Amino acid sequence: MPSPATAPADDVRFGPLVGRRDDEAMRAFRSYGLGQFIHWGLYSMLGNEFEGRSARGHAAASEWIRQWNPRTAPEGWPRQYDALHRSFDPSDFDARRWAREARQMGARYVIFTTKHHDGFAMWPSAHSEYTIAATPYEGDIVGEIVEAYAAEGIDVFLYYSVLEWNHPDYMAHAPRTAQERERWERFLEYTRAQLLELLELYPQVKGLWFDGTWDASWVSSYEFAYALEQELRAAVPGLIIGSRFRADEHGSRHVDSSGALLGDYQQGWERKLPQDITVLDGQDWDCVMTIAPNGWGHIRDTTGLHLKSPQEMIELLMRCRSMNGNLVVNIGPDGEGRLSCHEHEIMTALGEWTEQNAAAVYGAGHVELPEPRAGILTGDGQRVFVTVLAVPVSGAIRLAVPKDSARVPVTARCEAASSPELAVHHRDVGLDRDPMTYYDVDLPAQIPPGRPFVVTVELGEVGGSAQELMAALT
Repeated sequence: MPSPATAPADDVRFGPLVGRRDDEAMRAFRSYGLGQFIHWGLYSMLGNEFEGRSARGHAAASEWIRQWNPRTAPEGWPRQYDALHRSFDPSDFDARRWAREARQMGARYVIFTTKHHDGFAMWPSAHSEYTIAATPYEGDIVGEIVEAYAAEGIDVFLYYSVLEWNHPDYMAHAPRTAQERERWERFLEYTRAQLLELLELYPQVKGLWFDGTWDASWVSSYEFAYALEQELRAAVPGLIIGSRFRADEHGSRHVDSSGALLGDYQQGWERKLPQDITVLDGQDWDCVMTIAPNGWGHIRDTTGLHLKSPQEMIELLMRCRSMNGNLVVNIGPDGEGRLSCHEHEIMTALGEWTEQNAAAVYGAGHVELPEPRAGILTGDGQRVFVTVLAVPVSGAIRLAVPKDSARVPVTARCEAASSPELAVHHRDVGLDRDPMTYYDVDLPAQIPPGRPFVVTVELGEVGGSAQELMAALT
């Protein structure tokens, strides 16, 4: 069998079902810019601790607390965790408030955890007794989220974990015996039934976001997953499915063994960004980002953890947009449905910033110009937006433009400044072999402190190409 790195395309039978899409759904995805991820479930009740005992360092993350290291976990811990649903009654949960705050934050799509690795379903699934219907709350959390966010004009993606710790038929390894194969077949059918149920109950969703697909059991079920993807796409036309869902027959995930993307967009960027756009190979992508270093679910005590600042999130957002990607900011409400003060601060700052600088974020993307040292570039074909992270000592941002360019910077503005109009100076007359010519934009003398700001540079013709201008000046 060829290795995943060398298998030719014609040796991959279970590769991509679709190529690069340019339909309405994917065009919307490319323009989203900013999204919101919500990790909410039974683990949220604990905040990574239990009865004053912290699981930090003893579980992979707060939402993994059911897998607390047995050497330090409370006695009978998995059993205690699995009984938490009996007291799950989030009195402060208001899906409409969450959705309203997400819209104010500037989010254009949301990813919501319908079922995490613990197996607890946040909707009243007919295929499990371990669901929201077995709690004092008794409502349909997923249904409320879908309805509320759609009402605010925010597209909804549903997170679903294939891995399920407490399901009697789940196994991490590929089935080895006839009995294990029988168990695993039951689990596969259960997974299929739940996913089709979600799409039947909530047909307005725009996409599915998969997790827990790394175990050998699922990776080896490539033929089943391939057929299931076909069913899911048929159930909701235009459905978006990322690259985390399945592997090919050679065990390659995210991309198949010939390098083709296994899904509509690349989901390999979790809590990290590409170094530059060249590594993306033209793929659509997003980056899901936590506020704490590795905390998706609620963390009650964040002492000693670096929490990303609003400035960091704005920079991450614009770096994503500069490479044609979306940033998805995670929040982890507590068991009552409340967000932390820091989460509110992040959301408020993003909302204020994206409202003022919407053109630089939504519908804008990569610019084929060298990036200035103090800023990040996005553009829409007519304008270049410079997100200035730090004001250079010179007091100006220098843009490098190819000498053969037919469009060059002509005017500039900064809406954050008291005097928005900025001067543009052509500084280079092309007397050397440098293929670039340079334009300096004078930055405003006074700007609001503490946040990146955007300079909008209008591009225009200069009576010919920049190369012709260079010749005239020499």
